[in-house]
Amino acid sequence: MSAPLFTIGYEQVSSSAVLDTLEGAGVGLLVDVRAVAASRRAGFSKNILAAGLREREIDYLHLRGLGTPAEGRQAARSGDYAGLRRIYDAHLATPAAQEQLDELASLVATGRRVCLLCFERHPEHCHRQMIAELICERVGVEVAHLAAPPV
Repeated sequence: MSAPLFTIGYEQVSSSAVLDTLEGAGVGLLVDVRAVAASRRAGFSKNILAAGLREREIDYLHLRGLGTPAEGRQAARSGDYAGLRRIYDAHLATPAAQEQLDELASLVATGRRVCLLCFERHPEHCHRQMIAELICERVGVEVAHLAAPPV
C-alpha cells in the first residue's frame, strides 16, 4: 500500500510541535505550498523552517506556484471559502500551477512520504485540501491530515 499524502497547517501551533508531528508520521519531504514562504510565527519562514527540517532529516521544497493568489488569501481570511475555491480553481488552470502540480504528483507517485504545509489549521478552509484532492486522484493515494497540538 502506498503512503498517504499528508497535509498540515501551522496556525496556533509551535514549530517544534509541527516538526514533532512530521517526524512522528515518518514524513520525508515537506512541500511548502504558500505563495509567500514567510511568517510572523517563529520558525515558519522558509530558511528557518528548512533548517529545522534538516535537523530531523526531512527535506524541504517550496512550490510557490501552488500558493494562493493574494485575493484568494483575502477570501480565506474573511471566511469566504467558496470565493477561495473559485479563485484557486482559476489559479490552478495556469501553466505555472499545472507544471508544479505535475512535479508534486511525480514526487508523491514515488511512494515517498510527502506532506503539504500551509498556514490554516483546518484543511477544509485551505487550498492545500484542493491540491491534495487533485494529487490523490491523479496518483491513487489517500490523504491524511495531520494536526500538531495547539499552543
